[in-house]
This record gives sequence, structure tokens and C-alpha cells, in this order.
Amino acid sequence: MQKGIDDSLLETVRYLGTELGQIIQQHLGDEWLDRIETVRKQGRKSYAGDKTATESLQKLFAQMPDESLLTIGRAFSQFLNLANLAEQEHTVANVTEQDPVDEFLAKIKHTDQTNMTLAQAVEHLSIELVLTAHPTEVTRRTLIYKYSRLAECLSQLHESDLTDTQRKKVEQRIAELISQAWHTDEIRAARPTPVDEAQWGFSVIENSLWQAVPDFIRTLDEKLADNFGLNLPTNAVPVRFASWMGGDRDGNPFVTSKVTEQVLLLARKRAAVLFLDDISKLFVELSMGQCSEELRQQVGADEREPYRATLLQLKNKLANTVEGIEAFLAGEQYQADNWINHQDELIKPLEACFQSLNSVGMKAIANGLLLDTIRRAHCFGIHLLKLDIRQDSDRHDQVFSEITRYLGLGDYSNWTEQDKQAFLLRELASKRPLIPRVWQPSAEVQEVLDTCKVIAQQNEQALGIYIISMAQAPSDVLEVHLLLQEAGIKWPMPVAPLFETLDDLNNAYDSMAALLDIEWYRGFIRNHQYVMIGYSDSAKDAGALAAGWAQYQSQEALVALAEQHQVKLTLFHGRGGTIGRGGLPARQAIFSQPPGSCLGGLRVTEQGETIRYKFGTEALANRSFSLYTSAILEALMIPPPAPQQKWREVIEFMAGHARDNYRDVVRHDENFVPYFRSATPELELSKLPLGSRPSKRKPNGGVESLRAIPWIFAWAQNRLVLPAWLGVMKAFKTSLEAGHEPLIKEMMQQWPFFASRLSMLEMVFMKANPQMAAIYDDQLVPEPLKYFGENLRTELKEAQVLLLELLGQQEVMQNEPAGKESMEIRANYLEPLHLLQVELLKRARQAGDEELSYNLERALMVSIAGVATGLRNTG
Repeated sequence: MQKGIDDSLLETVRYLGTELGQIIQQHLGDEWLDRIETVRKQGRKSYAGDKTATESLQKLFAQMPDESLLTIGRAFSQFLNLANLAEQEHTVANVTEQDPVDEFLAKIKHTDQTNMTLAQAVEHLSIELVLTAHPTEVTRRTLIYKYSRLAECLSQLHESDLTDTQRKKVEQRIAELISQAWHTDEIRAARPTPVDEAQWGFSVIENSLWQAVPDFIRTLDEKLADNFGLNLPTNAVPVRFASWMGGDRDGNPFVTSKVTEQVLLLARKRAAVLFLDDISKLFVELSMGQCSEELRQQVGADEREPYRATLLQLKNKLANTVEGIEAFLAGEQYQADNWINHQDELIKPLEACFQSLNSVGMKAIANGLLLDTIRRAHCFGIHLLKLDIRQDSDRHDQVFSEITRYLGLGDYSNWTEQDKQAFLLRELASKRPLIPRVWQPSAEVQEVLDTCKVIAQQNEQALGIYIISMAQAPSDVLEVHLLLQEAGIKWPMPVAPLFETLDDLNNAYDSMAALLDIEWYRGFIRNHQYVMIGYSDSAKDAGALAAGWAQYQSQEALVALAEQHQVKLTLFHGRGGTIGRGGLPARQAIFSQPPGSCLGGLRVTEQGETIRYKFGTEALANRSFSLYTSAILEALMIPPPAPQQKWREVIEFMAGHARDNYRDVVRHDENFVPYFRSATPELELSKLPLGSRPSKRKPNGGVESLRAIPWIFAWAQNRLVLPAWLGVMKAFKTSLEAGHEPLIKEMMQQWPFFASRLSMLEMVFMKANPQMAAIYDDQLVPEPLKYFGENLRTELKEAQVLLLELLGQQEVMQNEPAGKESMEIRANYLEPLHLLQVELLKRARQAGDEELSYNLERALMVSIAGVATGLRNTG
């Protein structure tokens, strides 16, 4: 990185920090500003290894009352938010001049051999980003709004042609927004409901994606035309969106059929409001009288303003939709016959105007706001995004068990897989209903049936796919299709099994092969199958390396199976933002997949805070779209190499050892759970109102029932970041000792999947801080368990050394200075927050079963949220 760029970022961080300091001074006085400045300086020394500074901060915090610790925690959490903001704006402002799409197109021009032509690759280009209900966004929506406005102000401030008056005005607005943030409670008063989460997802679309999508498609179209003479059709949808918010009921008792119905209506209303605004602008602008004969026939010979006449009907329908949904949700009378109910009702009038304008020589007008609105209509539609439904396979099994017992057929759950399939296929072919009319199922079964009824009442365009958690066999998929058929669905909703444990990933091929061998089934699904690959639970089950290899093999086998049956396969990647949940930069993630895995499009979850970091502003969203697009097009045209057999043998060897190393600690050592619960704030995390979903699938279960998100969140808080590295480099060491070094070096150079494993570890080791983890242990872990932490930290340090030897580097992230600098900037603010959190955890645990004071509880929540902000990920 150039020195000037470094300096500009640091200068912005200091500027924002100074502004916050002045606001704290105005609010709390000079004494508090001095105290916070002292903590900041001592924190910097502590991070640099000055033990005296560390002890000084620990002593200071031990003497402070809870209320003062809350103030310190709030100050440093805000510093970290502002540092993130500065970096985010800096990244957008200082991206390399060449866009990823430009780089790809330049590369293709000089490439002779490709798997398909560029035109074919563009036809295959399909990016579906799924905003998930994983509630790891710790920042309140009201603060996100303020930070978005701050980002806009910073962007303006860095424009070179600002006058002094303009600059002063922007600086005043920055001070105002920072002050608003400081005087706003950063912790939610209560957990968000699933509807709140869904509304947050809608806001992301409204605030950035609504404009970013047509801008991106326009730019992509121009680049393809300029370089290769290719044009995107008006109905091109290279990127689209779905959501789990309000549809993901797996382990979340608060997502009910009524919630799903409400979220679907609210999404539809938000879409109508946004399109009403667009159509109203077009109504003002399209005042021309000249039109095509086709449009003239539609509006009548006497109509002087044919475009306005066409749009007026659409405008009225959209307004009626908004009013009708508002009335319905308020429990008032409404009329649904004048709502906009189908995509065509939105698109056809717009395209009629577009074709008419083009045919009468007004292309400049057609290709402006009108074309943008048409592209939004194809991308977002009248439902804004497609809502996925997710449910655990056991819940479907329970439905059929109750039905078969009631009908005197025995207990379905005890049947063999063959008997289940025979029963389900027979009922799927039957003309009579299966569910008895006079029958009172359990509340849990009734809820599954009610959800299926809500699905059946929807338009196909409103819903995405139905995902089955913990799917293992063909019957799991057939059950859902039968339940939807019984509910009266008129269209074949795609149903995707989710393979998420190590065993399930390894058995995915056999399960899907048995399913696709059913000829009726292939016809029923129109030869298009979705399969979801679980990243977080498989990593929690077997460790990062074994899970990664199982995910790769599973995808590879499924791609071959789909080709064999001539079925289009869309792999749905359940990735999170963290390494432990499969998180990788977009290009690396796509190239670490097997060849052919993008042929059916890319469907991937975007969760929690990663949504904000990737799509929170129009500029960030456009950059993310470019990264995804260039990577997918390249993967289609120049796919990554399939691994050689000798590489497979080495990775198989390493994955097996890594799995055993990981499980020996996490599963087989009786002291692991007590150590985990004392060394991390795992138990305290349940108090943080992150999202609507409980932190455990089973309230009384142990670590095995803990969701992958809080599992990873907890280890990030004490900076051991254990799930992402435990057992991996020990397996590398065993492999090196077995004489595999030449092959390992070859794999690093030639196999993107393998290289990405090392890249992931580099990022992990940058975030890991064994010195800080030792402080957590020293203050929080009982004496008999402290050896456990010492052993883990020893393994972590040895792993770091071995990784650097393999990479031939002196330090981690040596070749990624931007990522290293990013962490370094925030490290000085993180240090005091960690020490503060340790003190707060001590006090909370000393209180035992007593109710914590308001200030202590809030300070603990602020420290947890602040550390998550500083690390830029939670789970």
C-alpha cells in the first residue's frame, strides 16, 4: 500500500476520533475526556506488549464503578464503529482503478482456450444473494442509518473541489451525526422479532440495492458491449435477492405461519411503495405524445399523452396495493381485487412504453430511468425478494408419524427408508387427500401444516426455496413435496436438502442419487435440483479442514451426478462471514469450489454484519457485484483445476488427522466444556439481544446443541478463535513428517481450494491474540482448568510458526498489507475493551444467581458488541 493512502486512512480515523472526544468532553467534561485518552494510550502500549500498561488498565478498571465502566465501554465501541466507517469509505474511495469485471474482460481477450464462450457464460450468470435470519448484526438499525449518512459525509469531505463553506457544512453534519450516535443507546431494549429482522433486510434493499442493481447492470452492459459487442437484454437478472428473515423457523419458535404471512405482505407493501415512487417520477417525465401503433391501440386514438395514460393505471394499482395491505395488517376492511398481483402487471406496461419509445426514435429516454425501473422490476418484482422457508427434517417426520398413527397405519418414524419412499410416492400420485378432515394434531404439527397452507396461498414469485435442515435421505425431500401438495400448492416449489454435518456431507451423493433415480421426481422438479451445503455446522462438527474437504467432495460428486442425470444443479452455499462458517473473499470462495459448481448459478447466504460491509452503500454493493460477477464468469470459462489423485490422497490424509485432532479436544475431553464456558462469555451471550432466535437448538443441551454462530462468537470474544484453526496445522505437521512436503508445496501453487485453506488460516491468525486469551484464562478460568488454555495457546503459536514456514513469510498477512493495516488500526481500541470485558465478566460471575445491576449488564453487552465490531464479525 502506498504511504499516502495509509496516511489518509489514519488521518480520517484520527479526525473522527477527535470529533467523538470533543462530544464526550461536551457531555461529560474534561475529566472524562482525559480518562478516556489515558485508557486509549495505555491500550496502545498494552497491545504493543507493555505488561505494565496492561496491569495499569486492569487496576484502573477494577477500581471503577459499573457506571464508569459502561461509559468507557461505550466510548471505545464508538471509536471502533468510526474506525470501521473510515476504513469502509477509504476502501471504496481508493479501490484500484481497474474494476474486477474490467480485469476479467482484459484477461479473456488474451485467452484462447475456454470452456464456453463469453456469451454462453453471461447467459449462465446468476447470482442469488440470500439475506439470512442469522442474527449476527449487533448494531442497531437506527445507528446503521447514522453510520450510512456519516459514510456519505466522509465521501463528500474527500472530494477535492469542495469550497471552504461546503467543507464546513459537511464537517458540521459529521459532528452532528457522531453526537447523535453517542447519545443513542447502542444495545437494543429487547430482542428483535423476526418481523424486525425482515424489516431490516428490506431497508438494505431500499437504502442501497435499489439503486445499485440497475447501476451495476447498466455498467456491465456497457462493458460487454464496448469490449465484445454483447448486450444484456432488458430482462437480464444477473443478480437477485432472497431472504430467510421471517421464513427460517429451524429452531426459532418465534417464526410462525402468521409471522411468515405478515413478512410476505410487508415485503409486498415495501416493493409497492418503492415502485410507486419510480412510476410517479416516470409519470412526470414521460409527457411525450408520439408513440408506436401498438401503444396507441392500448390507450385509445384520442389520448394525447399515451405514456402517462399507460402508467396511470399502474400507479393506481400500486397505490391501492399499499393502502390495501396497510388496511389488512391493521385489521380493517380492504379490497384485494385492485391490488397488483402478478409480475406481468408491473413489467408489461413498462416494457410497452420502452418498446414504443425505441420504435419512434426516443432511445435516450427509453434507456434512462425507464430502463432502470424495468431492471428493478425483473430483479425485485412485486414481492421485493423471494422468501425462503427452512424447517428441520424431524418436524416433517413428526407430521407423518401423527397421521399414520391416527389412520392406524403404524408409526411412520419407525419405518425403513424404502417403506417411507413407497408410501410418499404413492400418496404423491394419489388423487384423494391424505390428511383427515376430522383430526386434531399436536400444536407443533399444526404449525407445520399452517405454514404449508401459507406457502400454497402465495404466488410462485413470492417464495424462493424450501430448505430442510438435517436432511439425510430422499424421504426428507419427498415429505415436503407431499405436505405442500396436501396444502393445495399449484406450482412445484423447489425443495433443497441441507447437508450440514460431516456424515451428511459424505452421504450427500448416495442420498441424492437415490432421489434422482426416481423418474417421476426428475420430471416433477423440471430437471432442476437445489442442494444446500452447510459450512458452519460441519466445521463445528469436525473442524475447519475436514469440513472444507467434505464440502468440496460433496459438491464435486453432486455436480457429476447432476451431469449424469442431465439435471440442472444449483448449489446453495450456507456460508457466514467468519472463517469458521466458511467465510472467504468472494473470488477465493468461488475458485475454491470444484469445476462445474457454478453452472447452475451461485446461491449464497449473506449474513448479519457482512450484509452491511458488502452492500451497505451503493458503492460497496457495486464493488461486491463486480467481484462476484467476474469470479463466476471466470470460473465458468476457465474453471479451476480438478485435484490430481496424489493431491486427493494428501488432503484425505490431512483431513482425517485434523478431524481426529479437533474431536479429541472438543468432543472427547471432559474438561473442554467447563473450560469453554469459563474462558469465553458463551453463557453471557444469551443476554445480548442479537436476534430473534434462541442461541441453542435445545435449551438444556451442551456444546453439541449450541448453534454455530454463538459457538464462533464466543471464541472470537476471547481472541482464541479456536474453531477456525484447532487441529489443522497439527495435521499439516503430521503430513510433512510423512514426507508430503513436495506435494504440499505443489498443491499450494496449483490448487485454489488448498491455497484458500492457508489464506483462511492467515486471516484467522491475524485476528487471534494468544496474549489476550491468556488474560481471560488468568482472570476467569478455575486453576484446575488453566492447563487447558495453556495447551491450546501453545498449539496456536506452533501453528502460526508452521504456517509462516510453509508460506515463506516473516509475519502473517505479509502480502496483504491492507488487511493487516485494517486489523492494526482497530487493535489499539480493542485492547481496552477486552480488558474491560474481563473485569465485567468477573463481576457478573461473582454475583452468581443474583440479578445483575443495570449498569453492569449493559456494560457487559456493550463490551461484547464492541469486540464484535472491532473484529468486524460475530458468527
